[in-house]
Amino acid sequence: MTIQQLLSNQALLNQQERRESNARSYPRRIPLAIKEAEGVHVTDMEGKMYIDCLAGAGTLALGHNHPVIIEAMERVIRDKRPLHTLDLTTPVKEEFITELFSFLPEGFRERAKIQFCGPTGGDAIEAAMKLVKTATGRQSILTFQGGYHGATHGTMAISGNLSPKKGVHGLMPDTHFLPYPYTYRCPFGVGGEATHEISARYIENLLDDPESGILPPAAMILETVQGEGGSIPAPIKWLREMRRITRERGIPLIIDEVQTGIGRTGKVFSFEHAGIVPDVIVLSKAIGGSLPLSVVVYDKDLDVWGPGAHIGTFRGNQMAMATGIATLRYLKENQLEKHAALLGESLLTTLSELQKDVPEIGEVRGRGLMVGVEIIDPNRPASSSGSHPANAELASRIQRECFDRGLILEVGGRHGAVVRFLPPLIITQEQLQEVISIFRDAVLASVER
Repeated sequence: MTIQQLLSNQALLNQQERRESNARSYPRRIPLAIKEAEGVHVTDMEGKMYIDCLAGAGTLALGHNHPVIIEAMERVIRDKRPLHTLDLTTPVKEEFITELFSFLPEGFRERAKIQFCGPTGGDAIEAAMKLVKTATGRQSILTFQGGYHGATHGTMAISGNLSPKKGVHGLMPDTHFLPYPYTYRCPFGVGGEATHEISARYIENLLDDPESGILPPAAMILETVQGEGGSIPAPIKWLREMRRITRERGIPLIIDEVQTGIGRTGKVFSFEHAGIVPDVIVLSKAIGGSLPLSVVVYDKDLDVWGPGAHIGTFRGNQMAMATGIATLRYLKENQLEKHAALLGESLLTTLSELQKDVPEIGEVRGRGLMVGVEIIDPNRPASSSGSHPANAELASRIQRECFDRGLILEVGGRHGAVVRFLPPLIITQEQLQEVISIFRDAVLASVER
């Protein structure tokens, strides 16, 4: 097939289906071949423009092809900087570390060490688990129902989603799942404020019970807002309790900031909402300024592993460090985290107003520009905590209606029934209003069928 014959969406999608793995996912729900991209927009092969509220699953903090990102790339090439250095240092690398550390909480900054990992967040989570196991000499990992930490053998073991695990045997042992405070679908069947209170009490009792069956853990890992789990923000009080419980028992606390970090939730780091400081922070996605990069930042007391304990050929991605510097500086200079907080609040408020008119919207939730709308079947009986069954079919229909109208959104959460908003942090109020308008029309068209 010639290049000219491929210049259509369907031709490229057909070619992709013939040649790519069955593991491909996004094209099944978002049938798109992208020709151009700028800011919050992408344009397909036939000239149709879409607002991209997926943004590389949260990777594109500054949107597509932002001028400061392009300039950073051009500067690396123009100055003949190395592109790949393993873990040898360079001025760009030291500059990146300095910029990143400047955002850390003051008490943590002076004690911080950094490990550059392979290019994915999953590899950084693997590194974090190896780090804490080495430092503590323990083997158990505490994780949470509904959490997502990657698709590698180890990270799949600590993630809640069951379907990818069914065909993969022998996952990492000594993984223990705890109840996340998902208020709408309360794991204890009560809902409301009691959800996080019972969760905290349960976890504390579990750790103190000499016959709990769980050996003293090497770490607890959590997302302050569960992303793939359905944009579920943990209550601030609960996060503070998790920090207290782990600190009092000498359990390292790992915060997975792969999707929540770098301004996404309205703070540079999502744990800042709770005023806590973890022992380990895992960063990827936005930290590379749209290019592959992942790091683990941790307290120096944990730095007991030896040379080569975690390696990866592409941990020296200099171009990504340069674009990462550009992203962090732009974030700081333009206070994008405050912009995300302001627009996120506007989005939550407007979607909550829509919820009043649409009973198929069970809950609107999120933090900053990380928002989810849970779609339900209000005609089926509610649970003891008041939540109606998920309606994945309707959520998919809404997603398709949005796509047909020029808006790219993703679905996730339990049963794939949560429509998720992850726009670039540079989105304007006017663009956000257009997103809301398209979404409203798509919802109303979908529920009327």
